[in-house]
Amino acid sequence: MGLLEATQRAFLRFHQGVYERSGGRVGHRMIGVPSLLLRTTGRHSGRERTVALVYAHDGDDLVLVASNGGADRPPGWLHNVRDHPTVALRVGRRQLVGRARVVEPADVDYQRLWTLVNDRNRGRYEQYQRKTSRPIALVVVQPS
Repeated sequence: MGLLEATQRAFLRFHQGVYERSGGRVGHRMIGVPSLLLRTTGRHSGRERTVALVYAHDGDDLVLVASNGGADRPPGWLHNVRDHPTVALRVGRRQLVGRARVVEPADVDYQRLWTLVNDRNRGRYEQYQRKTSRPIALVVVQPS
């Protein structure tokens, strides 16, 4: 991992910590785009795992991108939601529970959802997709 990637990871950990400790009062907008905290259940450990992610709205649903910064491996949270689709979210100060559904590139809604969330994140996901040969999955969370 290079210096840039290490700096980005450190910033993301700092951002997530501030978001969590402030109860969502600080951290909803990360580098000018909205972010949420996704809490999943570890597929092997059964422990709760939390990650800060950029999101976009699709009606009442929330769309997330399993980009892992364009790494060749998908993020661990994607495996967690496949095995345990009930998730918890913090969106700003609101806490929600929802059901996650993985959307792969072959899905009929994929391109529309990809455009929605990529535009929300200023084209970063297209940059990440160019860095990896794996197709980047999306996750749609429907709040309960």
